[in-house]
Order: sequence, then C-alpha cells, then structure tokens
Amino acid sequence: MEATSGNDEVSGELASVAHAVSLPAESYGNDPDIEMAWAMRAMQHAEVYYKLISSVDPQFLKLTKVDDQIYSEFRENFKKLRIDVLDPEELKSEAAKEKWRPFCLKFDGIVEDFNYGTLLRLNCSQGYTEENTIFAPRIQFFAIEIARNREGYNKAVYTSVQDKEEEKGANNGGDKGANNGGEEEKANREGEKEKTKKGGEKEKEAYKEINKSGETAM
Repeated sequence: MEATSGNDEVSGELASVAHAVSLPAESYGNDPDIEMAWAMRAMQHAEVYYKLISSVDPQFLKLTKVDDQIYSEFRENFKKLRIDVLDPEELKSEAAKEKWRPFCLKFDGIVEDFNYGTLLRLNCSQGYTEENTIFAPRIQFFAIEIARNREGYNKAVYTSVQDKEEEKGANNGGDKGANNGGEEEKANREGEKEKTKKGGEKEKEAYKEINKSGETAM
C-alpha cells in the first residue's frame, strides 16, 4: 500500500469517526472503522514525512525540539542497532520490547503523544510500501528517523528524487537547443535559489504537520 492521499475515496461514515484517532485504542476495542481511521491518519503523517526528506537534505532536518536528547539516548541504548534496513525482530520481539520500553517511557511528557502509532519504513532507501512498513510508537519512529537523518542513511531518498528532477530538467532543456545554454545556466542558478527557499518553507510546514497530535494510539 503506497502512502498516497486517498481521502476522496473515504466514506462519510469513516470520516465521521476520524476525530477519535486521538483517543486510546483500548477505548474502542476492535472497531474496524476506528482502526481504519487510525491507519489513514498514520498514512497522512507518513506521506508528509516522505515528501519532507525528498525535498530537503535530511541531514539538516530537525523533527522535534529535543532531537539531540532523543539521538543521544537512542545511541546510548542501541549502539549496534542497524537502522538502514531494520529487522522487525529488533523492534517487535518480546526481548526487544523489554529493551525499548524504558527508552520510550523516558520521553513521556517530553515528546507529545510519544506512544502514538506511526508508520516506520524498514528499508530507509525505499518508500512506504506495504512490504516495507510497520507500525511503531511515535518516539521509536523519531529515534530511528533522527538517527537515519544524522548518520546519512535517508539521503538516498533525497538524492534519488533530486537526480530524477535534474534529469527531467536536463531533458527539457535539451529540446531548446544549444544556443540557450547561457540562459539555461542562469535559470538553473535562479531555480536552485528558489528550490532552497521552497525547501525551507516545506520544512517548516512539514514540521508543523509531523508534530500535530493526530497520529494513532498504540
């Protein structure tokens, strides 16, 4: 399942319960409509985040106000955890849960909605496909994604998207003829400035979206 917007296809009944996603899962039992609403909200969050790391060099992103603390605590407790390609057993097994639990609880009251469910990619070079995605508490998502950003793993996504855009631009420019080379170079420089400006704006907007308290409750 690709993390793309499909809200136009959402039924009125499902939309009517979307407000409930901010409440604990145990309050609703196994209501399938509520579960679907949680999944939708988590997918929206995933879409925003993926667009962010595609538009801005992830190495310079700041996801929370306490990124330094999260990263420090994470690497202190999980020094050898491989984060480029995650092993679900390192997150979901009983032994893993026992190790993650105290780490997560440290951020109760520090990170808003620290235990809300969020979609996490297993392979950081790929998108949010069904095979590449698992649910994780929000603080676990932040810990791993902050580490991926700082350690350079998420740059594969950014580089891939930027290379495709440059290739597309080059192909379009070639149709105009060699005589326009100087004008194209100037336009490219202006485009880079505009891209940088828009990238900063996208980062600010996405930061607000990522930190809304609407993700699913585990």
